[in-house]
Amino acid sequence: MPRWRALPEELDPQVREFAEHLRRLVERSGLGIGAVADRTGYSKTSWERYLNGRLLPPRGAVEALAEVTGTDPRHLGTLWELAERAWSRAELRHDETMEAVRVAEARAALSEAEAAPPRGARSKVRSALRAEGTGPDHGDREPDRVNTGLPRSPEAADVRDKAIPLRAPAGGGPRPKARRRRNVVLFAVGAAGALLVAAAAVLLWGGEDDAPAPAPAAAAPGPSGSQSAQSPAPTGVKCTGSACAGQDPEAMGCGGLHATTAGSATVGTSYLEVRYSKACGTAWARITQAVPGDSLRISATGAQQSGRVDRGADGHTRMIAVTGARQASACATLVSGRKGCTTPRTAEPGPTG
Repeated sequence: MPRWRALPEELDPQVREFAEHLRRLVERSGLGIGAVADRTGYSKTSWERYLNGRLLPPRGAVEALAEVTGTDPRHLGTLWELAERAWSRAELRHDETMEAVRVAEARAALSEAEAAPPRGARSKVRSALRAEGTGPDHGDREPDRVNTGLPRSPEAADVRDKAIPLRAPAGGGPRPKARRRRNVVLFAVGAAGALLVAAAAVLLWGGEDDAPAPAPAAAAPGPSGSQSAQSPAPTGVKCTGSACAGQDPEAMGCGGLHATTAGSATVGTSYLEVRYSKACGTAWARITQAVPGDSLRISATGAQQSGRVDRGADGHTRMIAVTGARQASACATLVSGRKGCTTPRTAEPGPTG
């Protein structure tokens, strides 16, 4: 029997009740989490999260568990709907809390930035003055003083003497016309530079639009029942399609995470499955809780493989090539004389672990 971890204290009461109900169903079935994963088509890691309250199971997983444990899926689905609404409310509260935290942090950061003086402003002015050096003689004219609000000695030179050298006319008066001409020239140069930048941007964008689009690479069609060259087989998969026919699914890497249960049936006390691997394009039959001597068979249009339980309680056949999960069916004949065949599932589950 599984030993359950304590459910999270912050779990919503309705979600907690639903998780405890799922635990009781698994306990009454006598199955381990690995067996539940194999029979429902959802991985062992996912079921550990579902049963420990770390994740709410999807409705398909709940319906698959109801089928495995013989529970009415309607009643279990009602409890799931209540838990799903409670889970959504909890997520909404969490999102609102995190958004409030982000807003508070943003406001605090902006307040600090507004209160602090601009970095490097004074150092830039000092660097410009040092780079300019001492200006030419200004004659008897002294520039207007800038009121900084700080005391200054009478003999201290105005900072603008070095920052912006002024060349006074012979009469000692200012030259406003020359200053206006200089401003006009600077404005014209700036406008011309802006026009050049805009023209360069238009040319660049136009060149990109006129460039011919690269021709799409032609995908080489793969053989029937195998993956195309653009969809290479996953890591560990050693064959696809007809190349897998007659091979052992575990040895070829088609089982485990790459396999799902496409059909199932209970024959006597044994559990019979059609295992389907989309990655390999194959199917095979598997039986659990069997006894030595029980036989099983997987068949599809024009293909068939048989197997037998030699020892232990589990067994499976070799693979046949198929193009879909619902194409194959499995049958079993027990030493007790009981016989049975699988029925396809209404929806294709995710891969099991």
